[in-house]
Amino acid sequence: MKIVKVGMIGFGTIGAGVAKILVDNGEIIRKRLGARLELVKVADLDITTDRGIELATGVLTTSADEVINHPDIDVLIELIGGYNPARKFLLQAIEQGKHIVTANKALLAKHGDEIFSAVTEKGLSIGFEASIGGAIPIIRSVREAFVANRIQSIEGIVNGTANYILSKMSDEKCDFNTALKEAQEKGFAEADPTFDIEGMDSAHKIAVLTRLAYGTLVPFDDIIVSGISGITSEDIECAREFGYRIKLLAISKYDGQAIDIRVHPAMIPVAHPMANVNGVLNAIRVCDDMMDENILIGHGAGALPTGSAVVGDVVEIARNILTGVGERLPAGSFQENEVKKIPLKDISEIESEYFLRFSVLDKPGVLSKISGILGKHSISIESMIQRGRGKGGEGVPLVMMCHKSSENNIQSALNEIEELNAVCEKPNLIRVER
Repeated sequence: MKIVKVGMIGFGTIGAGVAKILVDNGEIIRKRLGARLELVKVADLDITTDRGIELATGVLTTSADEVINHPDIDVLIELIGGYNPARKFLLQAIEQGKHIVTANKALLAKHGDEIFSAVTEKGLSIGFEASIGGAIPIIRSVREAFVANRIQSIEGIVNGTANYILSKMSDEKCDFNTALKEAQEKGFAEADPTFDIEGMDSAHKIAVLTRLAYGTLVPFDDIIVSGISGITSEDIECAREFGYRIKLLAISKYDGQAIDIRVHPAMIPVAHPMANVNGVLNAIRVCDDMMDENILIGHGAGALPTGSAVVGDVVEIARNILTGVGERLPAGSFQENEVKKIPLKDISEIESEYFLRFSVLDKPGVLSKISGILGKHSISIESMIQRGRGKGGEGVPLVMMCHKSSENNIQSALNEIEELNAVCEKPNLIRVER
């Protein structure tokens, strides 16, 4: 029986899921692959905690070097996350001639081109399906299924924590802090959820997808990112009344000249397929010149869904090894000599419809002042909601949906409106995506 030997660095939640799949489903993998995958070494700083999976004696080690330098290991899986030491470990493994599989979207967003170049130079394979969307095969789709298509946009719900919180707020009418606390209690949010709720995790993922879709280097720090911590129950309820739901979207659009890439809360119509993707599910929509749109929905996180994507990559690489085939695909989707710099569109240049929420004093003339400023900046109001009466100088919510306008105009108007004495706090803006 042919054997492909695998090493792994990182034995946390996802690593335990990968090990469980390799052990529990080893026979079905063998029948499909025609060989056995053997987990030879697993490195983690903590090798005493029970992960619910029993590995053979001698497999666990606290030394990453034992895995990287092991002469028999064909494929190395990296599951520690972050930039370093993950970057160092992967580059060392590549130098040792090992194929690599990673779920590390942060590393690929920041240092993906370095990793891709190193793999290409050595004639090795890299798998990173698990880095985006968990079990959703979005990487394979972009690199292979849509290879003949000119991709025009990719947008999606790519963070389960944020989606769970917004779904909870929408469906159970609770506030942000209550929804976050429940997400943490259920294990859907980290003790420190900042990367998830403030959009950084989504930004890492859309940076990688942009690289694959358009064949360009993406300066990660230039991506416009805002999170969901400022979304209120009032926003959720008004969105419902206007016929929308609020989702944290990662967006990348290419018009042939520049790329519009950003992460922020957005209102999408309730009839939109992604509006009803709730809980910890992810959804990614790809639009191109051949099929208009294609939406992939599935579990975007978790030990077994993500572990399944990792093992899928290992099996794909194992097939190449067994047949003596070199890497079939360019690591970054495009041939390296075809990767070019495409400028990023400044946020001020985009156009959108807008949801605006103001907190204003309840007195005559306030609405006319605000609408006058909006009109001066060529922004027309589509509909409006005004709730309650103010007491003792308290602000009352004034909510508007505006027709399509430029970001530059809307921001200029909001800056002017914020200076009005009758405006009690900074206005809230949510863009509309259709």
